[in-house]
Amino acid sequence: MKALNTQLIRITSLALIFAANIPMVNAQTYSVLYNLGTNAGDPINPAWIGTFAQGRDGNLYSTAPAGGDKGFGAIFQLTPSGSMKVLYSFKNMDDGVFPNSGLTLGTDGSLYGTTPAGGSPGYGTIFKITTSGVFTTLHGFNGNTEGVSASAPPIQGPDGNFYGTTSNGGGAVFGTVYKMTPAGNLTVIHTFDGTLRYPYALTLGTDGNFYGTAGGGSGNPYGAIFKVTPQGKVTLLHSLSVRMANRL
Repeated sequence: MKALNTQLIRITSLALIFAANIPMVNAQTYSVLYNLGTNAGDPINPAWIGTFAQGRDGNLYSTAPAGGDKGFGAIFQLTPSGSMKVLYSFKNMDDGVFPNSGLTLGTDGSLYGTTPAGGSPGYGTIFKITTSGVFTTLHGFNGNTEGVSASAPPIQGPDGNFYGTTSNGGGAVFGTVYKMTPAGNLTVIHTFDGTLRYPYALTLGTDGNFYGTAGGGSGNPYGAIFKVTPQGKVTLLHSLSVRMANRL
């Protein structure tokens, strides 16, 4: 795969304040932290969903679905000053391949992410990695009831378990919401039936529930915003209109 000269940037907001009757003007400046693909073995072509997580050491961590030593993707560390190093290169299908999720930080200080393919039996994985580079595969999706194509990192709930989605598969082939223990025991808590379908990343609300978006569904062809409880009850909050969908 041809590497893109991808830039990791830092954006700083500058507020220019004039007289009281003149509105505040906001400007944005940025500085390049690192050009991915600069060195052999670099991670390349990071995905749009590739969430950055800040570790307890103050460094930033994420994934890229290509590059690394074997070309199957990599996990990398970026210091706030722009020094990048590969923390882990995915080696083969057993590891999982093409990690495009980015990472989230667990309460144990480890970082958690997913791969959309590979693992055992080959339908994607959930993994954790320490900031020192110790990598562990926690779960391999079975491709049937559990779903496939996990393209977002799991997020830890108040109960200590991890929650996430698969964007395809499950009994009705429209994706799932899962709960996983820190030891890697996974339970599907919701299977999308087509009313909503193809869910993306979840975020934890202050009420203890999780919130996310879905790519479409019967009656919601342009996507939707939903809430899911830790027990798996899904509530449709808003269906996106044509106008809104065209802006996303």
